[in-house]
Amino acid sequence: MNFIIDPNLAYVFLIIGFVVSVLAILTPGTGIIEIAGIFALVVAGFGIISTPNNLWALILIVPFLPLILLYRSQKKKYYLILAILFLNVGAYTIFRKEEGGFSVSILVGLITFLINAPIIWIIVKRITEALDRPLDFDPIKIVGMVGEARTNIAPEGTAYVDGEEWSVRSVEKIAMGTKVKVIGKDGLTLIVEPLNVIESLEV
Repeated sequence: MNFIIDPNLAYVFLIIGFVVSVLAILTPGTGIIEIAGIFALVVAGFGIISTPNNLWALILIVPFLPLILLYRSQKKKYYLILAILFLNVGAYTIFRKEEGGFSVSILVGLITFLINAPIIWIIVKRITEALDRPLDFDPIKIVGMVGEARTNIAPEGTAYVDGEEWSVRSVEKIAMGTKVKVIGKDGLTLIVEPLNVIESLEV
């Protein structure tokens, strides 16, 4: 298991663990991402405790996730910049040599930073934008809209509403071609009623 205690490898696993953890927090899913993140952090943790370390560097690493969450809620870019800097500086300085100085290669640290910084930046920004993007379809807005029965509705059928064909249901029979009004929604099925004469003239 000597490869695990190599500071350079442990450092890379530490960075990977936190990057994957960001994905897991912002886009929780099947658990595979979470498991990968935990595995990377466990490997990194073993490397930290198996080699000389500067535990004070944890003070720099700890703010990483809170800063990501602050960026997620407030959209201030400096939170994201600080998060990336804290993570990379903290992860690099946590590994030390017996005789003094840091044990992670400067080249490894620089290359890892140049790779993970833009990845974190792009991932966090894209996910945040995607999560905050308004829905293309608001199910509440379709209630009250007027459409046309494409089939006989007795009590179920199909109607054309808001540019799409929908499965619909009505408490009364509605003939094909009749104008209908959406009065409710049950899952992917619209609840409709026939338009009365006055409403039909207004439409």
